Amino acid sequence: MPAMAAPVLLSPSHHCHCATTATRRSGALLSRCRPAAPRFRSRRRPRGAVLVARASAGPGTPEQSLARYETLGDAKAALYQALEGIDRGIFGVTSAKRSEIHGLVELLESRNPTPDPTDKLQDKVDGCWKLIYSTISILGKRRTKLGLRDFISLGDFFQIIDAKEEKAVNVVKFSARALKIFSGQLAIEASYNVTTKTRVGIKLESSTITPDQLMNIFQKNYDMLLAIFNPEGWLEITYVDESLRIGRDDKANIFVLEKTDPAEV
Repeated sequence: MPAMAAPVLLSPSHHCHCATTATRRSGALLSRCRPAAPRFRSRRRPRGAVLVARASAGPGTPEQSLARYETLGDAKAALYQALEGIDRGIFGVTSAKRSEIHGLVELLESRNPTPDPTDKLQDKVDGCWKLIYSTISILGKRRTKLGLRDFISLGDFFQIIDAKEEKAVNVVKFSARALKIFSGQLAIEASYNVTTKTRVGIKLESSTITPDQLMNIFQKNYDMLLAIFNPEGWLEITYVDESLRIGRDDKANIFVLEKTDPAEV
C-alpha cells in the first residue's frame, strides 16, 4: 500500500551441592548448602555460524539488536528475509515469526534516517508504494465470508501518495474464479493533513470496486471489506528512506511498504 564475529561464551551453570548435617540444637535440623564454583567454557565458531546464531536469537532491544548488523542495509535485508513466504501476514503468522519481524521493525525505527518525515513528504513519501507486511489480518469467518479461501484471490496492495495535493489512494487487487477468471480492484481515496513532524491525519473520501462483477461478489459484505482496508484515523511514519517505509496507525497496526514502479498498479 535487509555482525561482528566474536567467541561464543556459554552461560555458567550454577550447581548446588548440599551437605546436610543433622545436629540437635533445641530439636532443630540444620542444613548447609555450599555452591559449586562456576565453570566457564568458551569455543570459537566460524564467523558465518556466529551470524546465524545471532540472527536466530530473540530481538532484544533495538540498541542491542543493532550490534548484530554492520549496517542499516544489513538490517533491511534481514527484514526482507523474515518476510519471505508469509503473504504480507494477511492470513496470519506464527507468534515466533511475528516477534522476529517486529524486532527488526523496531530496530529500523530506532535508526530512522528521516527523523522528521512530514517535513520531507515530497522527497521521501511521494510516489507509489507496495505493501509487504501488515498486522491487519483476514482470518476465520471474515476470510470465509469474503470468499478469500477458495473463490477469490487477494493480490497486491498499493498506495499512491500525492504529497502536493495531500491525497492518497489505496488500491487492493483481486482475482476471482467465476465462469472465467477475471481481475478487479478496490480503490480507496483519502485526504490527509500534517499534524506533527511524524504524523498525518487521514480522512476517507470515497471507495469504488471495479469491475461490476467483483462488486456483485462483495456487495453483501462490502462494509466488512471496507472496514478492513479503511485508512481513516492517523498514521505515524516511523521509518522512511528511498526504498522502504514503516508506519503505525491509531488502531495499533504496523505497515511495511517498499517503493515501486507506478506501472505495476
